[in-house]
Amino acid sequence: MTIALFLSACSTSSKPSIPTGAGGNYKVGKPYQVAGVWYYPKEDEHYDATGIGSWYGPQFHGKRTANGEVFDQEQLTAAHPTLPMPVLVRVTNLENGRSVVVRVNDRGPFVNGREIDLSRKAAELLGYDRKGTARVRVQFVGRAPLPGIPGSGTDATQIANQETFTVPKPVMEESEKTVVNVPRTGAVVAATLAAPVGVKTAPVSQVASLPAPAGSGSATMRPVIDNPDAIDASQPPVPDGTVKQVPVPVKTNIFIQAGSFKNFVNAETVHQKLLAQGVQNVQVTPTVVDGSQFYRVRIGPMSDVSTADASLKTIIQNGQAGARIVVE
Repeated sequence: MTIALFLSACSTSSKPSIPTGAGGNYKVGKPYQVAGVWYYPKEDEHYDATGIGSWYGPQFHGKRTANGEVFDQEQLTAAHPTLPMPVLVRVTNLENGRSVVVRVNDRGPFVNGREIDLSRKAAELLGYDRKGTARVRVQFVGRAPLPGIPGSGTDATQIANQETFTVPKPVMEESEKTVVNVPRTGAVVAATLAAPVGVKTAPVSQVASLPAPAGSGSATMRPVIDNPDAIDASQPPVPDGTVKQVPVPVKTNIFIQAGSFKNFVNAETVHQKLLAQGVQNVQVTPTVVDGSQFYRVRIGPMSDVSTADASLKTIIQNGQAGARIVVE
């Protein structure tokens, strides 16, 4: 079972029939705290991160999302802790090479180590709805349009006339916090999955060595897929269900990153603290990101998601509140 924690408002209908995005607003939101962890929403056109993806569906179907839209588990949408809403991101399943564009219109997941929570349909297209979780990569595509608002979307000129993303002081209303258990059943072998019936499948895209995911502290990442969804005002990308099958590494590793520092002394301080706490397989490794030297403190690799979850929980409890799971 995977636990998905999610922000939600009042229920509307069990069977949404309104267009995706109707009733929604552009927003970043205020910094907020859940289970002792602070999240700082912000606009980030270069967002590119790896981690563990989960999904949510029936228990939230028909309820309002964090930006006022109505959640429909059959639409290609997602919840993310810090990205603006609504924006489009490309999510790639690093276990089977499936890649789709989804609309981020909600907050979550708030299980430590989870990168993104997809709708049931999106998880199905990526091939992990039955498994529950997958190693994923999330890449920013652009701002998503809102129905009934002329000029909304990814056109930079039109966006300039829309609401500006801003971040007020940290605060969060209690009414915005809802914690729910979402059951996960069954298991599948990702490598043997066929595309769901009726799904449009795009040809394998051109592969290139990519910059490191934001904040990963890694100079390069194994070839996955160059983001083909550059903002184009004439043909803005849409979550149309097209599944791109792209080359991915035969094997990826799961690490816990306790921190990434420009100052080696700071990295070594965290390193020694973790060793003193009995944490094993801790390394400090230098890397260059966007021309700057960083020293990352990582634990691993971990054998599976369950092991990483348990280790991450212990490390956070021991004082490293900013620790997270990364996949390479």
